[in-house]
Amino acid sequence: MSDTNSWSSKNAVYRILDANLDRAREGLRIIEEWCRFGLNTSQMTLECKQMRQELAAWHSWELRQARDTPGDTGTELSHPQEEERTDIESLLQANLCRTEEALRVLEEYSKLYNPKMGMACKQLRYRVYTLESHLLAYQRHKQLQGALLYLVTSPSEHLFEVVEAALQGGLSLVQYRDKGADDATRFDRAQKLCQLCHHYGALFIVNDRVDLAIAVDADGVHLGQQDVPIAFARDALGSQRLIGRSTTNRDEMERAIAEGADYIGVGPVYETPTKAGKPAAGLDYVRQAATRASIPWFAIGGIDPQNVRDVLAVGAERIAVVRGIMEAEQPTLVTQYFLSQLSKKQQGSHLPGSSVSHV
Repeated sequence: MSDTNSWSSKNAVYRILDANLDRAREGLRIIEEWCRFGLNTSQMTLECKQMRQELAAWHSWELRQARDTPGDTGTELSHPQEEERTDIESLLQANLCRTEEALRVLEEYSKLYNPKMGMACKQLRYRVYTLESHLLAYQRHKQLQGALLYLVTSPSEHLFEVVEAALQGGLSLVQYRDKGADDATRFDRAQKLCQLCHHYGALFIVNDRVDLAIAVDADGVHLGQQDVPIAFARDALGSQRLIGRSTTNRDEMERAIAEGADYIGVGPVYETPTKAGKPAAGLDYVRQAATRASIPWFAIGGIDPQNVRDVLAVGAERIAVVRGIMEAEQPTLVTQYFLSQLSKKQQGSHLPGSSVSHV
């Protein structure tokens, strides 16, 4: 190989390293800003910053000198997906992928430049994978902590319209529940609901079916007492997704918490056709949960605008609703009413136990 060809190859390697060091550092900075200002987590912010600084230490003047932006054919290339982001999650995912890909390129091409740099980039790539897992889990848990109202769907000819109306009213947590539909129908509806919820920045949970939750990229799954063990669901879903468990008494509550549930349902507070044949757990169980539950919990079962303040008065701070929204004439207004009552409770306002007669 001639000296000219050798120099040309070496310069190309330098340009590749320079470009991907920039790409990885830029991707990390975008993620770091969300960890700092969006999630307020100092641990993940610091991890992003440390990785950027470690990459900067490899970004030598020798590599920077090889840069030729006017002569780079890639500056003119773009893809429509790069020109818009639908939500924070898609923005974070795009930049995590960008960083991981850049680190993989650095790992390989560094073998021609400095093998120690290649090894360092390999370890950084694994750290970004770990960051990705923690970031998505943290994001979902933070959303869960902030969710006061949980809509559990029931079969309806107007399923999507009702759910969207509730989302427009401020709803931030939805569970798709339909015991009677076939798998193809459930997949289609779950996929559409997931997209709808994420468009509004809400969490989307699938009832019972771990496989369906994975297939539609849901935020988690909700399990009944007769469904698969939480440990099995965790193995399948990983640490990034949420797992909820229905409970009807203190023993079931404590077991669900010990097994690693992210949240629990507490009820049924009142008898409801959604749980036909199951006696109401009553307000006493709500009182127990208020003093003993160490994870987010939602009072559920027959809660409506007429009795919601009774439920809040005995300690509930979050509620899950089925018919109260799914069968409402004005789902947006009913959602706003529930949220206003829950917000008052959260703010410590006095909530009288008397019921309301209208919305």
